[in-house]
Amino acid sequence: MTTTQAFIGIDVARDTLEVASRPTGEHWQVPNDPAGIAALLPRLRTLQPTLIVLEATGGLELPVLAAIGSAGLPVVAVNPRQVRDFAKAIGKLAKTDAIDARVLAHFADAVRPAVRPLPDAATRALGALVTRRRQLVEMLTAEENRHRTAPTAIPR
Repeated sequence: MTTTQAFIGIDVARDTLEVASRPTGEHWQVPNDPAGIAALLPRLRTLQPTLIVLEATGGLELPVLAAIGSAGLPVVAVNPRQVRDFAKAIGKLAKTDAIDARVLAHFADAVRPAVRPLPDAATRALGALVTRRRQLVEMLTAEENRHRTAPTAIPR
């Protein structure tokens, strides 16, 4: 008896999580909030996925990534450019959340990126602080540069 491997793709948006399963083609959506993520986990467990793939989306993916990883499911966040290149290579040029989720599931099946350990809460918090500091330093530098070139009529 052969068991079918399940590969899940999750497209993360600000308000929703678009989920697609391969090879079944099953597709659904949940809110991208704590209740939606909580509802997603039992459904994922039932599918017993070989791999769950989602894109790194500037931090929007972190709550669902942490929840899935904490539930002991194999999950990895991948570089969006890799997935976009993969989509182009297989001829998927249209871009909707549903298509993106299916492409992510296909990417999981074809490429099988390695699952990496997730950083603990303290490491994630430190990373967020370092990122915010870098953003503030960049903004301060930009403002100082603009101020230096401002007309003299503007008080310095």
